[in-house]
Amino acid sequence: MSMQLLTRRRAVVLATALATLAPNLVLAQAKPKVAGIYTVPFEQQWAGRLHTALKAAEARGEIEYKASENVSNADYERVMREYATAGNTLIFGEAFAVEAAARKVAKDFPKVSFLMGSSGKPATPNFSVFDNYIQEPAYLSGMVAGSMTKSNKIGLVGGFPIPEVNRLMNAFMMGAKEVNPKVEFSVSFINSWFDPPKAKEAAFAMIDKGADVMYAERFGVSDAAKEKGKLAIGNVINTQAQYPDTVVASALWHFEPAADRAIKLVKEGKFSAEDYGQYAMMKYKGSSLAPLGTFEKKVPADIMAKVKAKEKAIVDGSFAVKVDDNQPKSTAK
Repeated sequence: MSMQLLTRRRAVVLATALATLAPNLVLAQAKPKVAGIYTVPFEQQWAGRLHTALKAAEARGEIEYKASENVSNADYERVMREYATAGNTLIFGEAFAVEAAARKVAKDFPKVSFLMGSSGKPATPNFSVFDNYIQEPAYLSGMVAGSMTKSNKIGLVGGFPIPEVNRLMNAFMMGAKEVNPKVEFSVSFINSWFDPPKAKEAAFAMIDKGADVMYAERFGVSDAAKEKGKLAIGNVINTQAQYPDTVVASALWHFEPAADRAIKLVKEGKFSAEDYGQYAMMKYKGSSLAPLGTFEKKVPADIMAKVKAKEKAIVDGSFAVKVDDNQPKSTAK
């Protein structure tokens, strides 16, 4: 027997032994195939945070990533099944409007891991849930807004009056009230996740009634504020670069802690059903108040001192922002 053949056989025997002793070794080292399914464009704030975090993981060489945008609710289940059938081991998306269908797909593919935006609970063995629990920086951004209004009137334009939106608006309003008890609010919902023109018109109506600071939960609001020479507070992403004289501050959501955890667990073969909501909170670096940037010297120093103190209290656990999922009401007369 030649030395070359003997070496080859020994290599085969060694590989077989390793596979027998550590069957998960190869799986643990493999690059997971990951899919994202979004009912809105990649540019929309919420979906954009997921897409950005997963593109970053792809750029680091940790995953293979494919995604679909603008998937209708009626088509969502089909797309989920296609990705699951195509060998993707981890699927991200939003199940808010398709809860039953999404959970059925997960049940039909028990070896695929799912991490979905949802108001419901996780379902064993493979359906985990998350949400953007960024009420903490929303509260802080409200403190900033309360200090910047001259008319004591603030307008808030949201997508739908659902818990995921309500809790952010309520936290923002509580923060504004802390520094300015006189402030009044106008609240409106456009019943869409992505309709900038409609959001813009809703903002115009509030500005016409005296609002000089706008809470931009949806795209389009900051455009209205810019055109009218008013101020805006951003949500989920930082758009100050696009509106340097308009957007004072923003409550930012960072999906990286949740995404990175899910990817790590899938690689280790340890993914299970759990609620990832906590990974959106400030102590996990899942959210933050954006730097003031162009408004650094325009927000009163005493207010920023209070904001910094409140931020510290939130992170160390000595202050908890109330989670209020009830639909916020207008208080402006």
